[in-house]
Amino acid sequence: MKRTRRITCKKYLRICHARGSPGPQCCKKKCVNILRDRLNCGKCGKKCKYNDICCKGKCVNPSFNSKHCGGCNTRCSNGQFCAFGMCNYA
Repeated sequence: MKRTRRITCKKYLRICHARGSPGPQCCKKKCVNILRDRLNCGKCGKKCKYNDICCKGKCVNPSFNSKHCGGCNTRCSNGQFCAFGMCNYA
C-alpha cells in the first residue's frame, strides 16, 4: 500500500500564509488565526469558555461585554450596557 505524505505547517510554515488559509499561525500542525480562533485564542492551545468567543486574541462573552456586544467589535454607545448580546436591552 502506498502512503501519501501530508503537508503540514509544522514543517512548512509558509503554507499558513497561502491564499485561502484559515490563518497565518501554526498550532498543532493546523493553520489558525489566533485573533479569532476559539480553540487558540491569543496563543496556541488557549481555549475560550463555552459562551465566549475570541475577539482580537482575547476571550470575551458577547452577551454581556459592552465592547463586543453580540459579536466582535460591536460597541454599545457611551452609557449603554450590553445584555443578552443587545445594547440597552430592557
